[in-house]
Amino acid sequence: MKINGTHWRSIWWIDAQRGVGIVDQSALPHVFATLELPDWQAVAAAITDMKLRGAPLIGVAGAWGVALAMRDDASDEALAAACTALAATRPTAVNLGWAIERMRAVLLAHPPHERFEVARAEAAKITEQDVALCQAIGRHGATLIREAHERLGRPVQILTHCNTGWLAAVDYGTALAAIYTAHDEGVPLHVWVDETRPRNQGLLTAWELAAHGVPHTLIVDNAGGHLMQRGHVDLVIVGADRVTARGDVANKIGTYLKAVAAADCGVPFFVAVPSPSFDWTLSDGLSQIEIENRCGKEVRFVAGLDDAGRPAKVAIAPGSTHVSNPAFDVTPHRLVTALISERGACAPADLHLLFPERIQAQ
Repeated sequence: MKINGTHWRSIWWIDAQRGVGIVDQSALPHVFATLELPDWQAVAAAITDMKLRGAPLIGVAGAWGVALAMRDDASDEALAAACTALAATRPTAVNLGWAIERMRAVLLAHPPHERFEVARAEAAKITEQDVALCQAIGRHGATLIREAHERLGRPVQILTHCNTGWLAAVDYGTALAAIYTAHDEGVPLHVWVDETRPRNQGLLTAWELAAHGVPHTLIVDNAGGHLMQRGHVDLVIVGADRVTARGDVANKIGTYLKAVAAADCGVPFFVAVPSPSFDWTLSDGLSQIEIENRCGKEVRFVAGLDDAGRPAKVAIAPGSTHVSNPAFDVTPHRLVTALISERGACAPADLHLLFPERIQAQ
């Protein structure tokens, strides 16, 4: 995607000494800044501190973290230690574990003196694969948006939740890829953007959409149901951090409530998800997916700009107030109209048609 006419990706390889560069999402939407991550420990810290966010991006970053670990020490012991530490940074998104296990399997087939170059090449493959998957998701999702426009005969009103754009992947994004593609193809549309507290990822979505020229309106998280009741939403499209074999979806906290409201109002609820976000070993998302509980400071404080335009952090709850901060919830497959992957769109019950090698028909 482009910022001020310049093409950017959310992560990129610099060189063997400086490591990888990333867009610092913690500075957005007020400041566009980049960071250099020179070693795997810096990659792990950036994931933990959410300087980079989004399930696909976290997976790619984990792969580059393993590559940087091999630069410093390519022994079996160092490989195991780095993989374990990187995988522990964010437990809910399956892409991270998928990428790390792929790197580990490839590297164990090579002697230590070859591992850094092999790791760098494999991380680059995972990076480019992510871009291709997101482009394909964009094409399939845009078809659904175009069909909605043809059926309605007016601009399509879309509600999205959290950030699923190029910042959350290497480029293009998942749910936003469908919106970008439809917009670029001339489909008239408007996006309702949830702010998605406590990390305010919706502000990143609004920033992305503004940079791309997509009509949008920022709303508070709980306005979505109100808009659906009044016929102001034609479809909901979100991303996912982990999807089970039967189509249960773990995503940013509040996604489940959007799905419930959509079902009550007869609004289609779509989930855009690349295949690395599927966890084929799980069936029941509610009982089997680990939900990350994050620090209460994310709820107690909000960050922004003060009246003078300077970065500021403001406390909105005292330290004595007990805070619970689950980062994700699980939407049951029965509330999902269709899953949009790089292979096409289908109802959760028909996943075996798109992925016959991974799942058997029930």
